[in-house]
Order: sequence, then structure tokens, then C-alpha cells
Amino acid sequence: MNARKMSATLLGSLSALLVAVAGQAQAPQVPVPQQTGPGVQAPRDSQYQAYLASHCKSPPAPAAAQPPRPATPAPPAHRPYTIKAIPGVIAAGAAWKTVWTGTGNNADGPIATADGGVLFAQNSDSKVMKLDRDNVATYPFADTNTGGSLARNKNDALFVLQRGLPQEIWQLEPKRQRLVGLYNGEPLDCTGGLLNDLTADSKGGVYFTMGGVYHSDAKGVVTHYGMLSGANGIILSGDEKTLYVTGRLPGTPTPPAAAGPVTPESRPGGLVAYDVQSDGTLANERQFALVGADGSAVDEQGRIYSTGGGGVQVVDKDGKLLGEIPSPLPLITVVFSGPDKKTLYGVANTQRFVEIFTIPTIAQGYKGRAK
Repeated sequence: MNARKMSATLLGSLSALLVAVAGQAQAPQVPVPQQTGPGVQAPRDSQYQAYLASHCKSPPAPAAAQPPRPATPAPPAHRPYTIKAIPGVIAAGAAWKTVWTGTGNNADGPIATADGGVLFAQNSDSKVMKLDRDNVATYPFADTNTGGSLARNKNDALFVLQRGLPQEIWQLEPKRQRLVGLYNGEPLDCTGGLLNDLTADSKGGVYFTMGGVYHSDAKGVVTHYGMLSGANGIILSGDEKTLYVTGRLPGTPTPPAAAGPVTPESRPGGLVAYDVQSDGTLANERQFALVGADGSAVDEQGRIYSTGGGGVQVVDKDGKLLGEIPSPLPLITVVFSGPDKKTLYGVANTQRFVEIFTIPTIAQGYKGRAK
């Protein structure tokens, strides 16, 4: 073989090798299974964008990509804390006790039961878990399509937010039926938000957060209220005359942190209040406090307990911060229960690991409603 033919042969072989290598590099990889169905929050569902396109007249702009949540290698370690007395609320030296641990994005939106236990919504499991007064877990409801929060009104009707696609609000008791599926004639998903929290009124309706603040009457007619965006936890006062929502209104300044430790007021967060009218409509939106970030509860004296920052911030009915109950882990929500409703339950949830704590209080949770 002469040099020219050998060179051509070598070039041909090299070209074939490069094509083969390129072909291997471009070969389709094994696809990652797409998340869909119960246990997956709507914006993370692989069918979400297609659903919006087919069901919404003006589909909301696509949200930022939702990457898979990384696996947490181990449950988070507890942080040190010291509880100082808050008069009428909690004694100095009180301590949190772990009563339940689990995995997944579970134990959200809790409410008390009449026998001193607590019900929790289970996102990942699409169930409702009951933790009785002896901390034994049972599951009285299933198939909640990524249930995210619970509320029970003074007439004993039980409601659940369903965060799976399509997002809806259902009544579980006394009869299982859909309460809310549409807003302005379109599915709730067309707002582009995620159902977060709810509280139930005695008229058969619910107030809920989905980025903003909404009310549904007993017939499922939904109204949006106020300027608050990023709304999170929501709770009615015992007399149902005031609605409290965690968040901060536009233009509300954050006080600068003073020299030394960060104060609860200098952290992001807050409580916004609304006056509830006789027909359930809302008026007089106002910044009520500069503490609170997530789930909230009320006690018999009208105080508000809201999670965020170092634990649970306690605010009186005039918006004054009474103190903070530090916790061993960041908490997403709280609820009073126990035989006399003098036990405060706190939920820590990384969306991979869940830990439920209890702590004895001097204050008594509001007894006229489950939460």
C-alpha cells in the first residue's frame, strides 16, 4: 500500500471512529422519571404547564424550573435554646419534647381534635394523620391529592387544601364534597399560585392563601382581597371578627437590626390583619405586627402565635410582641391541643424529614374551634 492510500485509509478509519464516538455522545440517556399525580404539588407536576395551557384563557407565565428536591442525608440536628417566661403564656425553663418523627413533606396544617389529639395533612402521603393524646398515629382519611392544610369550623365541618393537580379545596366531613375548584370561572391553578393555608368560618366558607388572600363562601364562590402578596399562614380570631395572615404589605419597612443579636422584629415577616364583615367580606387591610412568617394559632385571650425565625412569636390582640418561644428546629406551624388545650404542638418540616414537638403552656388555646 503506498503512502497516499495508507493515509486515506487511516483518515477514513479515524473519521469512522469520530462518528461512532459522536454517535455515542449524542445517544439518548435514560430519562429521569417525571413526577406527577398524588403526592406531588401542582407546580412540580410534569403535567402542570400542559394543564395550564389547556385550561386557562391566559395561562400564567411559566415559573422558574422546579428542580428535584435533594435528598437530605440525615435529620437536622437540634439547636440549643433557652425559654424565658412570657407572663400568662409560658413558664421559664419549659422544654420541647419530640413526640413523632417521619419522612416526606408531611404533618402540615394541623388542627386539634375534641379528644385532645391533633390532625395533620400529609402532602407526600395524600392522607390525614391523627396523633392521639398518647402520640399514637392513625390515618382516618386518604386520597386527599397532596393534602396540605386542614381547618374545622365551629359547626364541625372539616376542610382540606389539595395541592395536587388540579388544586382544589374539599370538605371531608360531614360529607365529602368539593367546595372550591374554580376562581373567576377557571381552575385555581390559573392564578399561578400554590394553595398554602386555610381557616374555616362558621358560615360554611373558608379563607385561604394562594400567594394572596382569598375567601370562599359556602357555595364555593371565591373572592380575592387586598394588596398582600406572598401570603402564607392564616387564622381567624376566636370571635371571627379579625383575620390574621402572615406577610408584609408593600412599603412596610423592616427595622434595622440593632447591635448584638437579631431581634424578632428585624427579621423578614409580619402579620397583616383584616376586619371581617357580617357577610364574610374583608375590609381595612393593615400591617398588624412585624413578626410571624408561617403557620399560626390563637389562644383564649386573643393572642396570636406564629412560627418563624427562632421559634414561635407571641403577639397580643393589639399587635404588641410579648416574646418568642425558641425551638430546637425551625417550625412551620403550631396548634394548641391536649386534654385542656394547654399543650402547644410545633411542626418542623424540611420536606424530607418531619419532627413534631410539644411544650406545656400556661395559656390555653381557643376552645370554641379546632384551631
